[in-house]
Amino acid sequence: MRDFQRDLLFLLHDVARLMRIDADKRARAQGMTRAQWGILVWLERQPGITQRELSELLEVEPISVARLIDRLEARGMVERRPDPRDRRIWRLHLLPPAHAALKHINIQRADMTGIITAGIDESTLDTMTEALLRMKATLIHDAQSPKTEAV
Repeated sequence: MRDFQRDLLFLLHDVARLMRIDADKRARAQGMTRAQWGILVWLERQPGITQRELSELLEVEPISVARLIDRLEARGMVERRPDPRDRRIWRLHLLPPAHAALKHINIQRADMTGIITAGIDESTLDTMTEALLRMKATLIHDAQSPKTEAV
């Protein structure tokens, strides 16, 4: 049996869990949540995205995104603008206070990256990144492929 401490699936899970715990603490120190951070980062990358599209990216229910947007809107960080072609759709946009928060988020992200990559040389980081990208692509492809049931 393989060494439990070196089990790839458990290691990936544990690293991701520990990163979420750290990000939660950092977001709380700013009076925010990790989910709010995620929304701001996505809106910076994709201005004008809809709540539905955002909920799909975050893999949460649309009502959860709506509540998070309500809180960010109350803080003056996000605004909903009507879609010019469909009055039922609201487009999400960042406001100036969000840009200040994003500067802080980016500093925290850089700090977290520095902590988790400390002592790992650039070549190894490149190899790890390529391997993770390949794993992600494989999982996406597998999820999109039609499944056949075993007989």
